[in-house]
Formats: sequence, structure tokens, C-alpha cells
Amino acid sequence: MSQVLSAPTPSIYPVVNSALTQNSVSRNGLSAIFRMRLRQWQDGSPITVFVLRDNNPLHQQFCKQVLNVFPHQMRRSWNKLVFSGTGQAPVTVASKDEMVDKIASTPGAIGYLSDEDITEDIKILIIK
Repeated sequence: MSQVLSAPTPSIYPVVNSALTQNSVSRNGLSAIFRMRLRQWQDGSPITVFVLRDNNPLHQQFCKQVLNVFPHQMRRSWNKLVFSGTGQAPVTVASKDEMVDKIASTPGAIGYLSDEDITEDIKILIIK
């Protein structure tokens, strides 16, 4: 009988622009940020949210493992904001490299990456 071993799934972290003074966020706060309900950091600066496409495996893993929701639930939440005129959807990027570039160059930016994709230009936001 053969045993199938799978590669370990990478750890996924919320990451922010390195100039952000806030170093941590509650799990509820993180969920509110990615649901586009929380629009400012503690210092009052605006939050810009970047996400990968809905069908991207990293996006799906982040939604399920970190935010504890399915990607379609996030999309539905964003669509309600957009269609009701009360908010907007996050900025969608095409790749992990673009995610790094956008977060590094946008003050107040947040997104998510696996541990192997994090560079010195961005920092992990600790979930407390």
C-alpha cells in the first residue's frame, strides 16, 4: 500500500507597507479590513486593500485559513458594498510579485502573502 505525501502548505500572513506604524491587529479587525468595513488605520491614515483574483489558490487559502470565510463570501460582501454605493471592492492584483510591488509603494497598504514571498520592503501584520 503506497502512501501519498503532500507538500506542506505555506504559511500565509497579512502584510503591510513597511512605513505603517501599526504592528498588529485583532482577528476581527483584520476581517473588517478585508471586508472593506474598516477604512482607516489607528493613526487615521487610509487603508488600501490589495487581493489576488478569486480563483488564485493563495487568495482561497487566505480567505479560508486566516479570515475563516469562503472566497465567494468575500466577493458577495464586496459586491454588496459596490452595488449599494456604500463602499468599494479591494484592488485586485494579477500576481504575488504585483502584490509585493503595490504594497511596498502604497502608504497604508495591506494584502497577504506566503512566507517565502515576503521581502524587506513589506512587513507582516501580527494577528493578536
